[in-house]
Amino acid sequence: MTDDWLCLELALNGDESAWRALFERYYQFLVKIAFFITGSIESAKDIGQEAFVVLLRANIRHQDGSLKAYLSTIAFRLAVKERMRRNQLRSLDASPIIDESSSAFEAAVKDETDRVLVRTIQSLDVEQREVLTLRFFGENSYEEIARTLSVPIGTVKSRIFYAIKACRQNLKEQGIEL
Repeated sequence: MTDDWLCLELALNGDESAWRALFERYYQFLVKIAFFITGSIESAKDIGQEAFVVLLRANIRHQDGSLKAYLSTIAFRLAVKERMRRNQLRSLDASPIIDESSSAFEAAVKDETDRVLVRTIQSLDVEQREVLTLRFFGENSYEEIARTLSVPIGTVKSRIFYAIKACRQNLKEQGIEL
């Protein structure tokens, strides 16, 4: 049992300091994942909190993998549901989901490099953005991503390859060489 799983067990048994430690350790991480999927910092903050509520109510049968990956999967699924809900609500002529106001970006990312990367990742198609977010921000393994998205592992690898290729091309067009 890792320290995180032990901390969760203590938290589930009423230890408030254990809950606080888990929240402080993972909340910002979950907000980033949700932001990349929804494009909304406000929704991402709500999803970060909701992920902990889901964790509290979850009936965890195994402790394979990391708690971080487990939480990232919860946040990812919540974010996809939120994105789908928002897509259903907005009309064809409404503004896009991505909130490009300077205050939203300033809250989500602090320096110019991060802003360029966020815009580059947001420009990807949904499937590529999802696998990239789960892999590099959620720190999920290929197998975990395949299970989460219900696709073959080869599809996950292919989407990651093409997402990285598209990001490199986009950055190159902006004059940024990696």
